[in-house]
Amino acid sequence: MSSNLQLEKLLEEVVCPTCRSYFKDPVSIDCGHNFCRVCITEHYEKMEMETEEVFCPQCRKNIKNENFQTNRQLARMVENIQQLGIKPEDPKKQIICREHEDKLKLFCEDDGEVICLVCDNTQEHRSHTLVSIEQAVLMYFTKNGLTYLIILLIFMGLFVHFYSLKERVKCQRQRILSEFEKLQLLLNEEKELFLQRLSEEERETLKKLNENVTKLSQQSSSLQQLISEIQEKCLQPAMELLKVTPALGTDSVTLSTVDVTLDPDTANPNLVLSEDRKRVRHRDTRQDLPDNPERFDLCPCVLGTEGFTGGRHYWEVEVGDKTDWDLGVCRETVSRKGKVTLTPRNGYWAMWLWNGEYKANNSPSTLLPVSVRPSRVGIFLDYEAGEVSFYNVTNKSHLLTIADTFSGMLRPYFSPYLNKEGKNSSSPHRSLHPKLLICSPIPQSAHLARALTPGGIAQWFEHWPAKPRVVSSILEEAT
Repeated sequence: MSSNLQLEKLLEEVVCPTCRSYFKDPVSIDCGHNFCRVCITEHYEKMEMETEEVFCPQCRKNIKNENFQTNRQLARMVENIQQLGIKPEDPKKQIICREHEDKLKLFCEDDGEVICLVCDNTQEHRSHTLVSIEQAVLMYFTKNGLTYLIILLIFMGLFVHFYSLKERVKCQRQRILSEFEKLQLLLNEEKELFLQRLSEEERETLKKLNENVTKLSQQSSSLQQLISEIQEKCLQPAMELLKVTPALGTDSVTLSTVDVTLDPDTANPNLVLSEDRKRVRHRDTRQDLPDNPERFDLCPCVLGTEGFTGGRHYWEVEVGDKTDWDLGVCRETVSRKGKVTLTPRNGYWAMWLWNGEYKANNSPSTLLPVSVRPSRVGIFLDYEAGEVSFYNVTNKSHLLTIADTFSGMLRPYFSPYLNKEGKNSSSPHRSLHPKLLICSPIPQSAHLARALTPGGIAQWFEHWPAKPRVVSSILEEAT
């Protein structure tokens, strides 16, 4: 270790940390540090006035003045150093060479210490590289300045990288905001489009509603007129009451027939339709048919081609002596794939014969008391009234009426059910011509006005001028 460093350490031992001068009457305190008696006493008195506890100026430990002890050994060391002529470090003065008592003016690069001019001529430093203290300081700052410059360049590089990242984040933010603005614009356009469609649908619905209200108002007026006529007839004598005017005859109702065919695109692959598409039968092997969305893929069902969105409609189906079948109406939008559950909630209003029991598809299903087995079933749909009625054409009796609220298109629904190895078959007996009978929305006959209700169609059968009124003789013998 150089003598200069040793000198500095020695001076640190004999210099008061408070006044930075040689100790004067040095004392030791509780923590072991040394101070001039005057310096530590002034510190103690000042701290005692401000706080309850007094701390060491160096280590901040608690001290008490009664524990101050004179350090005689340190006092003798100070006296010896003062006799050597060495003074404490002073920024304004240079340190004197301890060996030659000359001012330190040179710096030995080989030994790394400060020497005087006399030391330069000694054998110890004669071959060493010596520079002035000013040059040594300049070299020190130059060397450390280069390090500082390197650090500065690294910092600047980091700053440039940070700025680049900041700009990239800014551009990314702008791009995201721009994309979201475009998306918001697109959503607004879609919103306006959907609102426009909704407004158009609302106008169409209100238009149809107004038309229906007008029709119902007209029907109400006609029915009120018929009721008035009936009431007037009831007040007449018996002989006059039995006289029926031509205006009240049963032949005044206008009936129109429309050919009904089965829709092959909806038929289950196990169902075989006749060429005229008026008969259907079930077979055990599936046909190779396209699996289009309209087709029933699992249940043996088929729909009529015609659909109803209003009005009153009646048709009959020849079931013969089959042991199982389903008949009714369903929504156009019913699911055709997988298992079909015949409930009004799923869009089916039907009745069926299964295992010798006639049931209606109420929720839960209702067992129907049928006294005479029907070989032909009549179905009456009153769309506006929300009613589907079923009739036993064989004995002209009412089987049941299912009430609900209809919306959208309804289509006739048929199922000959499974073949059951020939047990579920109907013997062919005669050829029937399927026809769909659409009654006039406002019957002019009081008798037919009564008949066009679920409770009156059974009495209507015997007054029809033509026989039969059959839409579909469809449930053919299974093969």
